Amino acid sequence: MTKIWTPDCWRAHEARQLPTYPDADALRAVETELRSYPPLVFAGEARDLTTRLADAASGKAFLLQGGDCAESFAEFHPNTIRDTFRVLLQMAVVMTFASKMPIVKVGRMAGQFAKPRSGDFEDIDGVSLPSYRGDNVNDIEFTAEARKPNPQRMIRGYMQSASTLNLLRAFASGGYANLHQVHKWNLDFAARSPWAEQYAQLADRIGEALDFMEAIGLSPETVPQLKGTSFFTSHEALLLGYEEAMTRQDSLTGDWYDTSAHMLWIGDRTRFAGSAHVEFLRGVGNPLGLKCGPSLEPDDLIRLLDTLNPGNQPGRITLITRFGHDKVEAHLPRLIRAVKREGHHVLWSCDPMHGNTIKAAGGLKTRPFDRILTEVTGFFAVHRSENTHAGGIHLEMTGQDVTECTGGAIAISDEGLGARYQTQCDPRLNASQSLEMAFLIADALKAEREALAHSATA
Repeated sequence: MTKIWTPDCWRAHEARQLPTYPDADALRAVETELRSYPPLVFAGEARDLTTRLADAASGKAFLLQGGDCAESFAEFHPNTIRDTFRVLLQMAVVMTFASKMPIVKVGRMAGQFAKPRSGDFEDIDGVSLPSYRGDNVNDIEFTAEARKPNPQRMIRGYMQSASTLNLLRAFASGGYANLHQVHKWNLDFAARSPWAEQYAQLADRIGEALDFMEAIGLSPETVPQLKGTSFFTSHEALLLGYEEAMTRQDSLTGDWYDTSAHMLWIGDRTRFAGSAHVEFLRGVGNPLGLKCGPSLEPDDLIRLLDTLNPGNQPGRITLITRFGHDKVEAHLPRLIRAVKREGHHVLWSCDPMHGNTIKAAGGLKTRPFDRILTEVTGFFAVHRSENTHAGGIHLEMTGQDVTECTGGAIAISDEGLGARYQTQCDPRLNASQSLEMAFLIADALKAEREALAHSATA
């Protein structure tokens, strides 16, 4: 029998990666205040995303999930939100054109303010201070006062998430996402990429198709899908006090939903047996992601799936694999075979970022583009060999002209990393590298589609 679930039942379980607040009364006051705030997303939107993810799991769509490694209070600006949204639109158009199927767009946006860390403390020049855990917890500045966990930061995180969501909804439905704008979605600095010309050619072909459709009476005014798009938000559900405060009971179904985002995921460090994060998320109706790293054993994955999705609902679980370029072909088949054997409905998505972080010659963390691409290529290859569907991609990326990941067609070198290294935490693909990745994934999707068509007619 399934245990009775309430939003606070996680508190009886082991919770790793949570900050230690110096003032427990202040923390309780903030959580109480957050409970009185309006939801950021609605249960019906989360159910809509679940349906779309079920399509992606069955090969009828593809998931594109991307955005900042960690959002920042200091860099909060409408242009930053617009530029990341714009690159995601570009990537989706490229993939749609190649795959001939819908792209489900999910941003790591409007709530990605908390980060897991490998250690509780950071040491610099003999000084030891609490690790930076994201702007919802403390400040990245290396001082004792800045690194002290402050619950009031959750209020600011909520307000920034609300503002970001408001702007994203306006972009998605207010005309900015109109396919007639496809030429205008380019960013000035992205034009330096060798892939910019290929994107321009694709935009020309889309424009010609739209002109033809308009000539026969199909325009954005008569076909709403041409005028806007659906866009969803996601983040790692790490800060459980915040997530509990944002969890509400749906008035239509009576089910509980975490209204801080449409989709939440559990990280590689918090999916252990007896985890408070697993206990919390098993009870919310949102679609869930589960990060799967090299340490995850097949039997443990099956136990997690039984816990998080006992009804085996399609679209409920996205398995986000993050092995590293040299480990994906060794570890992924074991998990796929276990899931197939037990008959679980899951969406397989590839996170090629987290397993490929290295330190460059100058000491900065980076992610070589060729390693990222190798993991993506291996992900698709394994699914082809296992006769399963490679259903999504999960990228840490930005619309800004940063220099954080080496390589790619624009060939950022180790020496060039410091030019515009702006990340709050981990290295991100810039707009040019993201667009390049979209074209390379599009080629893989096209090949998969053609292989399926060939097998169907053989």
